[in-house]
Amino acid sequence: MCAQCRTRLFPPQTALRPLSTTTPRSADHPDPLSRAPIDIPDATSDSTASVQQPTDQTASPSMKSTSTPISDPLIQNNRPQFLESIQASRNNNAFTKPSSTTSDSTINSIFSSAVNQTASNTLSSSYDSAFTVAPGRSIADFPLLPQPHHLHIYATKHNTHITLTAPSRDPIISVSAGTIGFRKAARGTYDAAYQLGAYVMGRIQQQGLLAQIQHLEVVLRDFGPGREAVSKILLGSEGKNLRGRVVRVSDCTRLKFGGTRSKKPRRLG
Repeated sequence: MCAQCRTRLFPPQTALRPLSTTTPRSADHPDPLSRAPIDIPDATSDSTASVQQPTDQTASPSMKSTSTPISDPLIQNNRPQFLESIQASRNNNAFTKPSSTTSDSTINSIFSSAVNQTASNTLSSSYDSAFTVAPGRSIADFPLLPQPHHLHIYATKHNTHITLTAPSRDPIISVSAGTIGFRKAARGTYDAAYQLGAYVMGRIQQQGLLAQIQHLEVVLRDFGPGREAVSKILLGSEGKNLRGRVVRVSDCTRLKFGGTRSKKPRRLG
């Protein structure tokens, strides 16, 4: 664009300014952009501060305003206390870094006491529901129980297996219904399992294993006829010497989750 065309389109007396949708201010309305920040005097000065106005004598009449005190009564009443608090914070240097006078031994003692307190709370919450320690005694005075022997009863639909193991899980006695003379379908009957349980109790008596078995855990597996039969032996007269040593009865029947497709069930008749 040449200079002549620019002069015709944009005359010198025309000022380029964006259009505004706000109403123009009146002549007596002060311009907020022309006001200087409020000067905060010391706390000992007068509480009525005035707003400083620009000292330019060539300012337009709309920019000139008289110095008026702050008219808010809440600010006027609280201004001396506010200024005193600011001055006090500046004098005291409240934002300085605190001096590190705590020694390593003090930190270690605080940490150890916190750890001991946490441990005592955990132990008390764990053991309070089980028993109450007598005054003058501690939990350390009660040793842990030794590992028990295990009596595994594996009762399937076709047979019953009974195994007595040591605390190290080494087998001591391992028999089944076929060991005592039952054959074929007779091994899965209730009578075979009952006689097998009585036979195991007799062998424990003969081998003198009662002196070694202080604690016994009975482990049941599957739901064949021998499950109930051996339980009746333990609850009957045959198991009176071993019944009082049982500390736990658990079930370790295996459950299948997913995997390959199961074998088709056998249908008879």
